[in-house]
Amino acid sequence: MKTAASTILLTQAPEFQKALLNWFQARARDLPWRKTTDPYKIWLSEVILQQTRVDQATPYYLRMIERFPTVSELAAASLDDLLIVWEGLGYYSRARNLHKAAREIVERFQGHVPNNREDLLGLPGIGPYTASAILSIAFAQPYGVLDGNVIRVLSRLLEFPDDVRKSASRNYLQSVANDLVAVSAPGEFNESMMELGATICTPKNPQCEACPVHSFCEGTKNDPEAFPRTVKKLPIPHHDIAVGVLCNSQGELFAQRRPENGLLGGLWEFPGGKRESGESIEDACRRELKEELGIDVEVGELLTTIPQVYSHFKITLYAFRCDILSGSPESSRDLPIAWIAADRLEEYAFPKANRKLIEKLVELDQI
Repeated sequence: MKTAASTILLTQAPEFQKALLNWFQARARDLPWRKTTDPYKIWLSEVILQQTRVDQATPYYLRMIERFPTVSELAAASLDDLLIVWEGLGYYSRARNLHKAAREIVERFQGHVPNNREDLLGLPGIGPYTASAILSIAFAQPYGVLDGNVIRVLSRLLEFPDDVRKSASRNYLQSVANDLVAVSAPGEFNESMMELGATICTPKNPQCEACPVHSFCEGTKNDPEAFPRTVKKLPIPHHDIAVGVLCNSQGELFAQRRPENGLLGGLWEFPGGKRESGESIEDACRRELKEELGIDVEVGELLTTIPQVYSHFKITLYAFRCDILSGSPESSRDLPIAWIAADRLEEYAFPKANRKLIEKLVELDQI
């Protein structure tokens, strides 16, 4: 699948590498994970940076390193301890897989992050990109990385004509990244490619005139924003979520923990669920609490509505004050449940929409 553009670029690889590395050494952002080659810290930073902007990721990285400075300490912590630190960062499967992988590293590799690709790819949550990043940055092994920034840079360099979401396209771009990586400094080269995409070769209004490798780029001759090529996405679906706020005579709020597998796994939440077609939001709240907890409730006032956007869908959360008419709350799926005092809510990890609800309850003097 080699193209004329990729052949030319690879022929000029030494000049390309030199120009890019010189720029990176002079202009790289001062980021905390660039001050270490500790494979644990590199792994942690790469996991946090998945689907997360650098400005948002940085404080989480620093908190994680402070709370769990080694793989062994992360493995020894409970999942709840990790989720509290992770709360608000989203994509909670990353945290669950990080925790599982840390325990495997302690059990199978004596607490040392493995330095070969096969072992890394066998760990939960570590895919080809993360493995390549760890191996190149921490162990100086010549694996090219392929994240969103690098895909954009390569697509423009090559004027790559195909949809980059296709497996064949990813495989091809990965092969170019592997061929292009600087053997003498693979980690630094990979970081320079990602830095170029994050700061210069941006999705909109790329700064082509400031690009250190613009002379190698086919895309800059025409319309760089036309790359990478993708097929238009379908509209993001929207769901209405009804939530019941239950409060006992001691002023404690009822919450249950989500299953560890699946969306927002392991986090605590107020009970409720999706509104079904043709159902009022109040009826949805009544039905969900009956199905989830086996209780009949009187649905009271609407306390607040909270919009929230996830990666593949949007929700509007409707929170109602509810009183129990009959029954005692018990999880129909045998999930952990708890009545939580208001001053202890910070000890539990909640999804962002639920945390916003807690803040609103405080504001309304409801707790």
